[in-house]
Amino acid sequence: MDLATLSREWLTAKATEAAAQADRRTIEDQMRSLIGVPETLEGVTKAAPDGYEIKVTGRIDRKVDSEKLQELAAEAGLSDHLPNLFRWKPELNLTVWKATDKSITDALSGAITAKPGRPSFAITPKE
Repeated sequence: MDLATLSREWLTAKATEAAAQADRRTIEDQMRSLIGVPETLEGVTKAAPDGYEIKVTGRIDRKVDSEKLQELAAEAGLSDHLPNLFRWKPELNLTVWKATDKSITDALSGAITAKPGRPSFAITPKE
């Protein structure tokens, strides 16, 4: 197969995937409503209609504003509790890392692992 044919097939598969995902989510929303699952569910709820077992797991996504948290903890005298209640996850600032002197990055590079991820594709048909 040539790249033009594969590009066409990829676009078709991507559209089919998006439609299937939208359909699945619509069905899940209807099921959630019928089961009576609150939007704020955190944990598991189950239903067992004839011949099926449905398990719905709800999650609450939480994000922490690190600077605000440290500020509030300092104001309340609670800074000592932060290491037990929260995890600080260092993330590599690649732009600064690449611009930093090699004597510094070489000394720290042992703490960093890197592995290639799956490449992403974006294909748009020419009109």
